[in-house]
Amino acid sequence: QVQLKESGGGSVQAGDSLKLACAAPGRAFTNWRMGWFRQAPGKEREYVAQCNWAGSTTAYADSVKGRFTISRDNAKNTVYLQMSDLKPEDTAVYYCAATSRALPTTRANDYIGWGQGTQVTVSS
Repeated sequence: QVQLKESGGGSVQAGDSLKLACAAPGRAFTNWRMGWFRQAPGKEREYVAQCNWAGSTTAYADSVKGRFTISRDNAKNTVYLQMSDLKPEDTAVYYCAATSRALPTTRANDYIGWGQGTQVTVSS
């Protein structure tokens, strides 16, 4: 099992940047493919980005491609989401999660270890 804790959210202006972090205590961090999701008020949770165990393969939702970057530091058991050129539509609670699937997946049901999330608010 894995328990995750997100941090780094905040309130910013459109065009600003934020870097989210997700800590995953435990020795088996490299066993997991990691993903970021977000949920805006009144909307379903949506996939944002994911990376493989090494961070060498990444994938993004079209809505964030070119603006967000997922990375991980396995020595620190942490995965990051660097967000640039933020837009008001990026406002949401951001969650990280882990999956044991070897191949990329965007389905939230494939992921476990959901934390409480971190709020990102972008004003215009």
